[in-house]
Amino acid sequence: MRIIMLGCGGFIGSHLLDRLLDEGGFEIHGWDPSDRKIARHLTNPNFHLHRNTTNSPGELAEIESEIAQADVVFNLAAICNPAEYNTRPLDTIYANLFDIYPIVELCAKYKKWLVSFSTSEVYGRTLSSYLPGDNYSNPDFYELREDETPLIMGPISNQRWTYACAKQMTERLIYAHNQENGMPFTIIRPLNFFGPKMDYIPGRDGSSDGVPRVLACFMTALLDNKPMQLVDGGLAQRTIVSIHDAVDAMRLMLKFPDKAQNQIFNIGNRNNEVNIAELAELMRLTYAKITGDLSYKNHPIVNTTSKQFYGEGYEDCDRRMPDLSKAETLLGWTPTKPLAEVLLETMSYYHQQYASPVQEKVSA
Repeated sequence: MRIIMLGCGGFIGSHLLDRLLDEGGFEIHGWDPSDRKIARHLTNPNFHLHRNTTNSPGELAEIESEIAQADVVFNLAAICNPAEYNTRPLDTIYANLFDIYPIVELCAKYKKWLVSFSTSEVYGRTLSSYLPGDNYSNPDFYELREDETPLIMGPISNQRWTYACAKQMTERLIYAHNQENGMPFTIIRPLNFFGPKMDYIPGRDGSSDGVPRVLACFMTALLDNKPMQLVDGGLAQRTIVSIHDAVDAMRLMLKFPDKAQNQIFNIGNRNNEVNIAELAELMRLTYAKITGDLSYKNHPIVNTTSKQFYGEGYEDCDRRMPDLSKAETLLGWTPTKPLAEVLLETMSYYHQQYASPVQEKVSA
């Protein structure tokens, strides 16, 4: 099978490459300016890396040539960091809509199967969050169903929704091409994939400063012995799924294209739901276990506001509880890894990669 993978050097792309190239039977042409997470595959004759972004000058002609010969195109290219949605709104919109637009058009032109990674953020806020009283007792008001749940986002002034809106528009463009031009597609809505190589730690390995996503923020605080910052009380609820479970779902899509095509799939784990305050608590307990330093059980956690942490125009999703019946019924996929296992693997990776000699000595 000949695969095009845009964003192959990122978190999800690197794990998908690991699975497919280790398994064999795939020829993969990938685009990504960074090879740090996929260095071990650079000598594999079945992998061809283009160290460019999809919007680099002159790159589209080469991408078109490859798409014309491909069996499937994976779109993983994106800006997907909440700290940037309201601080770099134009970059966010362009990267997640306008830079992807020509790729969608090429897949439509050649009628190639496009597997596009969207986001669970397209759901926005739940109906429960807008209704008076405790409406989380009724799953009809908060459960996220791919083909039924309305997509509700905040006002334009809350630019945190630029990412979700750009992704939603891309979804609508893809769906329209299927309906009018017969382009086969699969849209994946990830719900908090966690695992090794997930995110950057500011200032390490040449990574930029700035604010990464929540796990990396908490991990940075633990590594640097600084307080973990809890935004707006940490009440937002998330379901966390192992990257390995997620890749299992992608592999099943390739195995059963007749079941996967022209569908939207939630990929998450209903059993791994926590709010962000609980995640902080679990992470400091897990890090105490990893290091052998019991003082991490009481690592400081401080409160901050979203305005202080993210800046003006930030608003959060309240709860992300996915209905997974489509993935279970059509693909035969069920996530298996519990949250404790996911955190232990992910945080152990960060500790091994980035812990200081002092921390290593403590854990010895």
